[in-house]
Amino acid sequence: MRRTVRLAIDAGVSVGAHPGFPDLEGFGRRELDMSPRDVEDAVLYQVAALAGIAAAEGTRVGHVKAHGALYNMAARNSELASAVIAGVSAFDRSLVIVAPPASELVRAATRDGMRTAAEAFADRAYSPDGSLVPRHMAGAVIDDPSIVLQRALRLVRSHEVVAIDGSVICLQADTICVHGDTPHAATIAAVLRRGLVEAGITCAPLT
Repeated sequence: MRRTVRLAIDAGVSVGAHPGFPDLEGFGRRELDMSPRDVEDAVLYQVAALAGIAAAEGTRVGHVKAHGALYNMAARNSELASAVIAGVSAFDRSLVIVAPPASELVRAATRDGMRTAAEAFADRAYSPDGSLVPRHMAGAVIDDPSIVLQRALRLVRSHEVVAIDGSVICLQADTICVHGDTPHAATIAAVLRRGLVEAGITCAPLT
C-alpha cells in the first residue's frame, strides 16, 4: 500500500481506497455472509489504514470504491450499501463514493449527503440489464486496448455501451474503470488516457 501511494504521488494521480471483504484467498471476489455492522467496521478499518499511509507520505485519500463481491452485493442490497457508506462516513464525509449508476450504493450515499461518482467499466462486458457479465463467462474481460478505447469514447460522448448480446445500454458515468489485473492493464490504461486526451476530453481527479 505504501509503495502504491508513493507511485501515485510520483505519477500525479489521486489516491482512492478500495475496501472489500476480508477474503485474501479469493481476492475479495467471493460473496461472504457478513452482517451490515461487520461490513461497516471492515470498510472503516481499511479506509482508515490507507488514509494513515497516505498521510505519512504527504497526501490524502480522495475517493472510495468498494471492491469485488462487496461492490456488486452492495450495489443491489440496500442494507449492505448503507453499511459501506456508514463505514466511509464515520471516517471522512468529504470522500467521493465511486459506485455503479442508479445503484443502492449511490442512493445510500446521496441519502447521507455524500458526493458520488457513477462508474462505468471499459474492460468488462455488460449484460443487457446493465450488470457486468460474470468473469467465468467467455468475453467477460476485454483486454484489447483499441476496443477498450472505443468503448470508453462511446461512453463519454454518447453515454452508451454495447452489451454482450449486441444491444445498446444507456449509461451515465463520471469515471471509467480499468481493472489492475486485466491482462495488459498498464498498456490499456496508457492507451485509454492518451486516446481520451487526443479526442479533446479532459481527464480530471474525482475531487
